[in-house]
Amino acid sequence: MVVETLERSCEGSKRRHVNGGDVAVPCSGDEFSNGDINAAPGVSAKRARVSREMTFEDIYGADALLNDDDEEEDDCDWEPVQAPVEFVNWCCVNCTMSNPGDMVHCYICGEHKESGILRHGYFASPFFKDTGLIEVEEKYGGSSSATISTAVGFDERMLLHSEFEVKAHPHPERPDRLRAIAASLATAGVFPGRCLPINAREITKQELQMVHTSEHVDAVNTTSQLLYSYFTSDTYANEYSARAARLAAGLCADLATEIFTGRVKNGFALVRPPGHHAGIRHAMGFCLHNNAAVAALVAQAAGAKKVLIVDWDVHHGNGTQEIFEQNKSVLYISLHRHEGGHFYPGTGAADEVGTNGGEGYCVNVPWSCGGVGDKDYIFAFQHVVLPIASAFSPDFVIISAGFDAARGDPLGCCDVTPAGYSRMTQMLGDLCGGKMLVILEGGYNLRSISASATAVIKVLLGEIPENNLPIAATPSREGLQTILDVLNIQMKFWPSLAISYSKLLSEWEARLIENKKNQMRRKLVRVPTWWKWGRKKLLYKFLSARMISRSK
Repeated sequence: MVVETLERSCEGSKRRHVNGGDVAVPCSGDEFSNGDINAAPGVSAKRARVSREMTFEDIYGADALLNDDDEEEDDCDWEPVQAPVEFVNWCCVNCTMSNPGDMVHCYICGEHKESGILRHGYFASPFFKDTGLIEVEEKYGGSSSATISTAVGFDERMLLHSEFEVKAHPHPERPDRLRAIAASLATAGVFPGRCLPINAREITKQELQMVHTSEHVDAVNTTSQLLYSYFTSDTYANEYSARAARLAAGLCADLATEIFTGRVKNGFALVRPPGHHAGIRHAMGFCLHNNAAVAALVAQAAGAKKVLIVDWDVHHGNGTQEIFEQNKSVLYISLHRHEGGHFYPGTGAADEVGTNGGEGYCVNVPWSCGGVGDKDYIFAFQHVVLPIASAFSPDFVIISAGFDAARGDPLGCCDVTPAGYSRMTQMLGDLCGGKMLVILEGGYNLRSISASATAVIKVLLGEIPENNLPIAATPSREGLQTILDVLNIQMKFWPSLAISYSKLLSEWEARLIENKKNQMRRKLVRVPTWWKWGRKKLLYKFLSARMISRSK
């Protein structure tokens, strides 16, 4: 592990994901300026000096300065021209995208430049300036108990982990992510209020070494001696990052113990830095320590024999897969954009199933394109995730809950809604008596992650989500093809998938036949368009109507 020191950190402010991932372009600091205007022949030196200080609009409107009269003018009432208005670009607090200074709303997500999202979470209006306190009328569903509750792990010291160098374009993994979620939960009266807080502690080196090498742990700890450093071009650390990472892992470990031993029913780890890209001996992808892996092994130390990790972050959790790919007691299922390895981090193909006796215990659902939404995810849960999870029969469930597949996320570019996340949480809640820990991973649109995290926690509290999602979801064509590929590979290890594969294969073939018919219909001879305006106008209408009726 190599930690780049201060000198290396002063390189340019561009950050890029490898293999076609996110590209963060710094905000332009350019101001609108006016060049020098050369005086026209015959204009006095005094007038030339004045015109050089003026804008084009001023010059065009100043007839007195640009006339042909060379007589000396009375300038006793002359006043200096006011400096032009300067528009400074601003970056959206919600999605971090750069906007021209004269705009009030973000041209990407529509958020007001002075939105109250950090004070009130997603309850704040995206269209207006923050005007003060918001009252939210909450409708509680389900029942609560004094002995069975939902725990939330959070510590403000994790907010100190931030990019040291102030850049024009904020890093997407920023402290405001936790602030927005915490503000949403507080405004909704969920936390503090209805959830049990867990006291944070820093995880020990011995506990981290269950997952990472001692060299990796030492490399992360070394960053506390530096003002700032970088593990990769997009994975930063400052002097507080090592402690934040230890607090995050410690909260996940303690939540896993509390849940598995029955002291609480379930829990949500509101932590950062995220962890699922951190491997055995490396930090990458904004991640320092692998929080989900730590929680899984701590749960096993507390007595869990089999642990299920479901990772719905839009990026593949290559670190988690590396840690458990030879372990049959931990089943890792990931749903992510892959696009043939061209989406960050490039791993997670459907044929990556585990190694050295762990075959079948890594399940990857690699979407082939962006824009994947609720129906594709729920369909994958119904036909891949839940059948394999039920056959595995876990004692403990961990969700690596990245919300960067959410609608509006600038990196994920997918279309999952809070209703979709709540439905997936609800579907996993029936496993192992509801012993489930949700750990925050990615998600970089503040409005999306705060709404989605709040929806998930409400499900953990026992509320029944109100949404219009159909029980039997119909996937997109690309989604169905991906799921068929996964089933074809995984049914070698999970025979119960064979029936579902045969049924879906028939549906896929029917779709192909229908597509061929549609292509043939499109190849039919069309009525000449120019008939529409000529003497054959009535014939055009008659034939067009017949062709439309036949194509249905």
